[in-house]
Amino acid sequence: MTSPISQASSTTIPHATSDLPEGRLALADGSVFVGQAFGATGKGVASRAEVVFNTAMCGYQESLTDPSYTGQILTQTFPLIGNTGVNTEDVESVKVQVAGFIVRELARLHSNYRASDSLASYLRRAGVLGLTGIDTRALTKKLRTTGSINGVLTDRTDLTDEQLVELARTAPSMAGQNLVPLVGCTSKVTWTESLGDWKPAAAHTATTTFRVVALDCGAKANILRNLTERGCEVVVVPHNTPASDIRQMFEAGKVDGLFISNGPGDPAAVEATIQTLRELISGPSERVIPTFGICLGHQLLALAAGAKTYKLKFGHRGANQPVLNQENGRVEITSQNHGFAVDVESLSRAGGKATHRHLNDATLAGFRLEGKPVFCVQYHPEASPGPHDSGYLFDDFVTAMATQRGVKAFSGR
Repeated sequence: MTSPISQASSTTIPHATSDLPEGRLALADGSVFVGQAFGATGKGVASRAEVVFNTAMCGYQESLTDPSYTGQILTQTFPLIGNTGVNTEDVESVKVQVAGFIVRELARLHSNYRASDSLASYLRRAGVLGLTGIDTRALTKKLRTTGSINGVLTDRTDLTDEQLVELARTAPSMAGQNLVPLVGCTSKVTWTESLGDWKPAAAHTATTTFRVVALDCGAKANILRNLTERGCEVVVVPHNTPASDIRQMFEAGKVDGLFISNGPGDPAAVEATIQTLRELISGPSERVIPTFGICLGHQLLALAAGAKTYKLKFGHRGANQPVLNQENGRVEITSQNHGFAVDVESLSRAGGKATHRHLNDATLAGFRLEGKPVFCVQYHPEASPGPHDSGYLFDDFVTAMATQRGVKAFSGR
């Protein structure tokens, strides 16, 4: 009998990357990187978007399908990408979300018993262009020095370097863009998938079922899986769902908690969701729904409370970001993916209390509203692959819902 590993490894070795067509990345500062194009080549379409980098050593398929990368050309700093191929399970949404993908070396052969296809074929079917064979260290250093910058990724040969640079310079800035309508759901959806075999050993399951309404700003699937794993019934609703609809469900006993998801773009531009949250978190504590936000959800809750956000120089994108939990003094290693942050002073004036700080640059990584069951973090406790240090936050959300209902959340706790 043929083993799964030998089956996955029996594919024909593809042509060398030197046989791939030429591709170029032109940046708005005049820099041009030349390599080989892969994925959706020959379509004559140049991707214009903000160029960012991710420092994680693994999880490229999860990054490719993360809705928070919408409107961005993603660069992987790890030098070899594609060696484990792709599969139908390790996805965070229904499609590839990035505008383009840049690697130092594209693996010629993938080998993994779970793989169903190669990275190059996966991007080709998704209509996304990739670029291999460039110095990603030099590109990353440029982005760290000058900040995230707009670029053009193409395999077109009819455009000069100067023309590509001009296209990059005229690309829209990420600041001011509301990209949430491009990735969130448009109608109510019931979510049932859990973590399954990938459940962390430390994850708890609630003894009581709690009902959660999730505002979908581009939710990663693994966030919803973590909520379901903890015994929650999750209903995903559009990001612009009116506050009156959610409050009516809460007061009728149909909803126990509110979750606000991650997502792309400038948080200050997502005005409909900010207004919804502003209405929901105002008033006396007993009328406030237990609320938990992640990433963009963290920023939107801050804006709803009256704080301000700002664009980071090059953002935080990786799986090894250290965060200090200021309430217990512990350091958590976290996965992060964001280009905006919440201004701490404005949050303090708005009544928010900082609970977590990023140890690399002291930016805000989490807060709660004093006297109200509302808390959020800027990072991703659901990350997989990634550290599980922050999985307790889902348990805290369940506990908040249980406290509001007056029941016990977990057995033996």
